[in-house]
Amino acid sequence: MSFLKGADKLKGIDYLRNKLDVYRRGASYRQELYDMKDDYNSPGITIPPQLKRQYKATLGWGSKAVDSLADRLVFREFANDNFNINEIFKMNSADILFDDAKLSALINSCSFIYISEGDENIPRLQVIQGSEATGILDPVTRLLKEGYAVLSRDEYDKPNEELYFETGRTDYYVKGKLIKSVTNYAPAPLLVPIIYRPDATKPFGRSRITPSAIYYQKYAKRTLERADITAEFYSWPQKYAIGTSQESEPMDNWKATVASFLEFTKDDDGDMPKLGQFNVPSMSPFTEQLRTAASGFAGETGLTLDDLGFPSDNPSSAEAIKASHETLRLTAEKAQRDFSNGFLNVGYLAASLRDGFSYKRNRIYETKPKWEPVFKPDASTISLIGDGAIKVNQAVPGYFNRNNLRDLTGVDGEQDGQ
Repeated sequence: MSFLKGADKLKGIDYLRNKLDVYRRGASYRQELYDMKDDYNSPGITIPPQLKRQYKATLGWGSKAVDSLADRLVFREFANDNFNINEIFKMNSADILFDDAKLSALINSCSFIYISEGDENIPRLQVIQGSEATGILDPVTRLLKEGYAVLSRDEYDKPNEELYFETGRTDYYVKGKLIKSVTNYAPAPLLVPIIYRPDATKPFGRSRITPSAIYYQKYAKRTLERADITAEFYSWPQKYAIGTSQESEPMDNWKATVASFLEFTKDDDGDMPKLGQFNVPSMSPFTEQLRTAASGFAGETGLTLDDLGFPSDNPSSAEAIKASHETLRLTAEKAQRDFSNGFLNVGYLAASLRDGFSYKRNRIYETKPKWEPVFKPDASTISLIGDGAIKVNQAVPGYFNRNNLRDLTGVDGEQDGQ
């Protein structure tokens, strides 16, 4: 007789299918924002619908918020690699794998890495974006208790190939029918979440494209669309003529607009019309509105106005750029800690699959993920670091060595004898 606790009972593939459907819409929308393909109908009381459809603004601030952080997260290696995890990642195109996983996590709040049997006894690792996978998360280990992923969809956006994961087994479905089951020795399901900024209320993390960032981008798009429409009147200011004879022929508006010379004759009473021009609308308010939106977006994402296309008058030094991106630096270091746990879990399960042995998780705690510096120092900063290292080593011999100096500078020194 089974005496499983309620927390240990599996939800099943049907439950996870419904769970993915609930969250997939939001994830797909954030992906559209990143790809600059979102179709947003801006509200307004003065612009006719046909003009709204004609003047559509496109902004890449969402992708800028993601890429500016993702490009600064460069994974180096695992130190104290007792289980030879580095080899597994290198055999799976580590540079592309890490970049793909962290980029999808920043967009969708999480991504997943699917582990399977590979060639030459090296497990195969595949990134699955957050809109195509889900699971039940263990809040302590950040591994899944069970997982579900969609590998492909048909022309109607219905799942075609599906995977269901539980500890020791992976089930493969095609069009809803179980095709095969593959057993393994891994101590957890072979679907590992890579989560950005998880917490107790959001165990699967938070997207880099926050609701506040979305609002400021929409605000900027509305401003640009209104500026485009106003620019038409700015380029061709409206003119008027009063006092024309009622018996005169109607004026050709297009001819009157583009002609360089117009002739108006007096009428029978000797009167002639008076010409005038309406005041040209100013474009300055739109520029200020756009700058206001950029300031709000920059404050939300840790960027600067320079990053969003509003350059400052004086070029900044490397230290000034680093200081202005202090919020971005803290955000990047937090992302490194979050992703380190996920990548280490991937290596842990992959090593168990490779060796056919269910390792205990406490055997891998000495393995440490290493990242390159968020801001690479310039020559003057490296010189200052060198001077400081010499003084510290004089006080505490051996405190700085080639390893922790590389963590500070990002420069790999030459090996002895080379």
